[in-house]
Amino acid sequence: MSVYRDTTKITEYLVGWIKEHFGATGAKGAVLGISGGIDSAVLTGLLCRSIGKDNVLGVIMPCHSQPVDEEYALQLAAAFGIRTYKVDLSPAYDTLVSSISANGIELCALPAANIKPRLRMTSLYAIAQQHGYLVCGGGNRDEIMYGYFTKYGDSGVDLLPMADLLKGEVRALALHLGVPPDIIKRPPTAGLWEGQTDECEMGITYEQLDNYLATGVAEDNVREKIECAMARSEHKRKFPPMASIPKDI
Repeated sequence: MSVYRDTTKITEYLVGWIKEHFGATGAKGAVLGISGGIDSAVLTGLLCRSIGKDNVLGVIMPCHSQPVDEEYALQLAAAFGIRTYKVDLSPAYDTLVSSISANGIELCALPAANIKPRLRMTSLYAIAQQHGYLVCGGGNRDEIMYGYFTKYGDSGVDLLPMADLLKGEVRALALHLGVPPDIIKRPPTAGLWEGQTDECEMGITYEQLDNYLATGVAEDNVREKIECAMARSEHKRKFPPMASIPKDI
């Protein structure tokens, strides 16, 4: 028995959900980062169906990225007919890392890599505010629950329409929405460094994570890895602790 829900019904629900939220905010459109990956591709398709392609703006933000990422992003934009901006973040990244290094702090690989999604978040919000748009994110249930995202980076958005979708459901929606096949077939990657893939970094497959999140069932070593990751990343899914000063102070 499949753990995945009906693709058509999911699409209809999410299109309605997006329309409702845009109607409630009065936003003029949506801005999102497009990387040539399947998550941003599905989000693009959902937004186009919900608010119309003329109201969707895709931003390509290379940061010492592989040129192929931009090629796939442009392929996606052409397939759905959306407008695009390109913001090259490489000089800003180099300047920031250099400024930090000037204080004698040599950043390790992961802290340095996480600067990239945080710069992208900053760029998206600047563009969104200029246009009166909402920033939309393509985070899915697997990555949110596992903690496979950058705090105040790719999680820094106004709407997360795909937050309840398992990765297998994202792939099914990609086919349903007409995402280019080459993008669907690409190994999922955050593009933080050359050769990086999601599954290698997480240490489990999306299929294993889908099954656990849907059923609670997994092999002992897989379950332990998932539950440890979920506990370790709980702070990323919450607001920071806020002090509440007693009234008698």
